[in-house]
Amino acid sequence: MLGQIIGEVLPLTLAIAISPLTIVAVILMLLSPNARSTGPGFLIGWAFGVAVPVVVFVFIGGALPPKAEANGPDVVRAIIQFVLAALLLLLAVKQWRGRPTPGSEPVLPKWMSAINAFTFMRALGLGVLLSLPRPKNLILAASAGIIIGGANLPVGSTATATGVFILCAISTVLVPVIAYLLAADRLRKPFESFHEWLARENAVITSVLLLVISVLMLGKAISSL
Repeated sequence: MLGQIIGEVLPLTLAIAISPLTIVAVILMLLSPNARSTGPGFLIGWAFGVAVPVVVFVFIGGALPPKAEANGPDVVRAIIQFVLAALLLLLAVKQWRGRPTPGSEPVLPKWMSAINAFTFMRALGLGVLLSLPRPKNLILAASAGIIIGGANLPVGSTATATGVFILCAISTVLVPVIAYLLAADRLRKPFESFHEWLARENAVITSVLLLVISVLMLGKAISSL
């Protein structure tokens, strides 16, 4: 049962993990003069902002009323999942419509130009701001929480599934930070090239991922009926 639940929530981690704007931010921090403090600070803030809503929604999922019949439809969860699928689809459309026109340069947030002057605490705060209040992450956290909490697993298995979700969701920030601390000089040029591509294709990557996840959530909602 635990393996099945982890298998269901893993695809949801993709739309959080593959967040181009966040990856660009952490790469810029790792290219800055204060990389050894701002990189870990950003990682801690990002992990906190991802973990809190997931944990909250796991508790909410566990508090939802059980199915009236063991093999019957789970109407409450199906309705929630339909709503979450619709919200993800709307976000995908919004991201797609906001993509840069061919030949134009993407407009990046103004705070990116100040990253070289960031301290540990400012990097930590940015990590929280880029993860916790974002509608996309909250919807995905709600989706995962409903699946994990609603599975009625033992406490240890619930904690394991939640931990796996969080670890996979933060992996694209965790891996670059650890890699930089181990091999900073060799990674500078690859980081510079990668962040330019991500900044240019941010909207397209995000919209496609959200579309895929919304379809998966729709399938989950249908299977609950």
